[in-house]
Amino acid sequence: MKRIHQFFLITILVLGVTGCHDELNVEPHTFVSDDIYYKTESQIQSAVNGIYNKLQDLYNGGDGSLYALAEMRADNTAFQYYDLDRGIQQREEMNDFLMTATNLYNRYTWDNLWNAVQQANVVIDHIGDATFNDQSKKGQYEGEARFIRALIYFHLVRLYGEVPLRDKATTGPQDAFSDRKASVEELYTFIMTDVDFAVGNLPTNYTGADIGRATQGAALTLLGEIHLTRHNYQDAITAFNRVTALGYELVDEYADIFHPNNKNNVESIFEIQYSASLNRASNYIYQWGPRRGRADLIGIGGTGDIAGSNSPTLDIINAYEPGDKRKDASIAYWVSAENSTYQESFGPNMDSAAFINKFYHAGTYTIDGRADENWPVYRYGYVKLLLAEALNEAGRGSEALPLLNDVRRRAGLTDVTATDQETLRELIFKEERVEVAFENHRWYQLLRTGRAIEIMTAHGNMEKERLQAAAARLQEVCHLANEAYNILPHKLLFPLPERECRLNGFDNNPGWY
Repeated sequence: MKRIHQFFLITILVLGVTGCHDELNVEPHTFVSDDIYYKTESQIQSAVNGIYNKLQDLYNGGDGSLYALAEMRADNTAFQYYDLDRGIQQREEMNDFLMTATNLYNRYTWDNLWNAVQQANVVIDHIGDATFNDQSKKGQYEGEARFIRALIYFHLVRLYGEVPLRDKATTGPQDAFSDRKASVEELYTFIMTDVDFAVGNLPTNYTGADIGRATQGAALTLLGEIHLTRHNYQDAITAFNRVTALGYELVDEYADIFHPNNKNNVESIFEIQYSASLNRASNYIYQWGPRRGRADLIGIGGTGDIAGSNSPTLDIINAYEPGDKRKDASIAYWVSAENSTYQESFGPNMDSAAFINKFYHAGTYTIDGRADENWPVYRYGYVKLLLAEALNEAGRGSEALPLLNDVRRRAGLTDVTATDQETLRELIFKEERVEVAFENHRWYQLLRTGRAIEIMTAHGNMEKERLQAAAARLQEVCHLANEAYNILPHKLLFPLPERECRLNGFDNNPGWY
């Protein structure tokens, strides 16, 4: 399948109700009036573009970004402890399972999730009354809005469990609150309705400036992941097989998937679009690089600190097989004597600090604070492994094996031959981890496979032992309390932000106060 390597940029002002973090809000104290807008095809298109703008907020590396809940909560990454700045302690508490319902970073992510729902609802509410010259565009734009709303609700139900079901846009203070949370079953029924609509109305591809918008392949991938999460294996197989028929391919070199010069490549199914030349840039290295590495790694912006978030753990570093090309493509080290003062520094020696390499591209940073990497939400390499997982769980291991080996060969690894279900289950589980490491899938994988408590408890014990030894060597006090990584069952869901429970009048998730 030939694809044009060009990308769709969101440059339009955000329409609808926006959150306190959105500097583009043109009416911060009121609501957009539906009697003067949302009447034409171009106005609806602008409103749809505003939904993608909300996704840019959610998937970027700053406050309210999804990585803290979907990746750093798991065993792949951690927050670099910094004794001179304890203002970031609440991020560490999310990582160490010590957070409370008042955690600000949890609330920021919650806000970004609901901002995207609100913007999607604006489109869905008004598209029926708009005049379209091309009726297929009407179905497409509504399909995009419903796909994104379904994707956001899929995040919400896995992260928080029962949440309010808001299928209409908030138009004023009178309907800004909800005193009822929908059940998980109600939420999934709602999600599936949106996904089915998206599958039936989105095109299989785009050309020109529209490349980067949601496609039928993105909706089918979401559908398959929902079925896999709910252990509906045959339905997952059906959805993923439809994706494989759409012409996606594996990029030859794993590292090339993530390079800014190769956006929206033949492996890309859905990725969040960023541009360093606009105000909608990504900023991953600025958030995730080692704290003192700015001058060496970025080359612009002086010698100040980087945030030190989302740093690879020793656990994930050790998870790669010898010879796996994905390791060097995914993880790199900044070597400096300054690293020896950090308990988390690890690598070839105490002067080495690991950081995520797949979202770092030296020489491409020209404006301080702005990077050009897109974010891969769904890509074909992951679909192959999810399909393999579904096939194996359905007792069809012989069909799963070629898919697994396709991904392994690209990584420079030899084929595996086991077809018994339990052995193949472990192989697929490990392969998924390293294939999409740092792409916000690990926590969901642990939940889906029922391994979160077991794996995170073992990871926590390893982390505490390692950091206590490092603290003793540096004559410091280990910052991890004995209560850290106490993975009780209720902690598999995040707490609803305390403010939301108070304002809406509903109880928090069990175990959270």
